[in-house]
Amino acid sequence: MTKIVFRKSDGIFYGFEEHGHTGYGESGDDILCAALSAMTMLIINAIEMSYASDVEYVIDEETTDIKVTAKGALPDHEPDELKRFAISGLIQAYYYQLMELTEEYYDYLSVEVVEE
Repeated sequence: MTKIVFRKSDGIFYGFEEHGHTGYGESGDDILCAALSAMTMLIINAIEMSYASDVEYVIDEETTDIKVTAKGALPDHEPDELKRFAISGLIQAYYYQLMELTEEYYDYLSVEVVEE
């Protein structure tokens, strides 16, 4: 099972961590794992390239654990309110997409939110 924990500060999504293999399919043929990887990289690339904002991320190839932190979503790190809203919105959209996926893949995917 893959567990994804989203991080929020004062109600603002600014990061997430993914842990574990989904176990939905064989390694290399796991469509759920592939979907999670593609969505994660889309968020990282969009924040870096489209919004020209730093995003810290660590991908452990051995465990497949991923940690993504986009402090540009937070007022203390980004003065541009629209940019903050866009960055946080991308992460929040990922959260809502995953909540939809948990309805069908509840044995393979767990999602939660931690307010810090």
